[in-house]
Amino acid sequence: MTWHFTEQAAVFRRAAAAPLAAAPARHTAVLTLVDGAELLGWWTGPDGRVTGTCAVSPPGVPVLGVMTGTAAYALARALPGAGAVTGVRGEADACEAFARALGRPWTTTRRMRLFRLGELTPPEPAPPGRARRATVAEIPFAVAWARQFARDVGEAADTDPTANITTRVAEGRLYFWEAHGVPRSMASVSPTLAGQARVSLVRTPPEERGRGFAGAVTSAVSRAALAAGAEQVLLFTDLANPTSNALYQRLGYRPLADHAALAIDAPA
Repeated sequence: MTWHFTEQAAVFRRAAAAPLAAAPARHTAVLTLVDGAELLGWWTGPDGRVTGTCAVSPPGVPVLGVMTGTAAYALARALPGAGAVTGVRGEADACEAFARALGRPWTTTRRMRLFRLGELTPPEPAPPGRARRATVAEIPFAVAWARQFARDVGEAADTDPTANITTRVAEGRLYFWEAHGVPRSMASVSPTLAGQARVSLVRTPPEERGRGFAGAVTSAVSRAALAAGAEQVLLFTDLANPTSNALYQRLGYRPLADHAALAIDAPA
């Protein structure tokens, strides 16, 4: 049983082809990072089969794919640069095993649940308005909403999302639900990768909540992803927000796995 590492995406894809193909949804975070990761890894079990994956990007924050606690524990001992690790993300049990193996204090900064769309069930009745793609002129407006979204979910709000939002708008992947000429809610969808697309950046300003806008725009981007050829549509929710978790399940999303983000103290 051992971990293997490479900086080459093609090498990783060949080595980890079987687990990535068998459970692409549960590997969604790793798959998203493959081409830009500084380091990729795969775990082989006693029978030689690959049963674990990881990607490191940005530096110091490994993202864990599907793996056992044993593999996660071993990863903390084998990962190049493990002494500089400041956090870890992935399925919750594996992240905690990884942190325990490092032997440094750690805190859970966010608990999430990965959902996969079953049968899409749009809200009935639909709220007033319509879904539409964001325009180039609305990029500054969408950037402001993205910053607030980061604050809402406890992410780093000082990171400039302008380039990210600009790409989403240019590719037609950022939507607003507009009512009476005013954007009321926002959502985005990723490009389709390995047959799957992921909904994100779902935000409704506090004064507009409780009126069905978030469900309507999420339904719209989910439908757009299916129309674009996605075989699976995924999204992450914050487990601290029971309202959004209930909403997505009403739309047809079903729980797949619990995830966590951990902050790990620097070595003493």
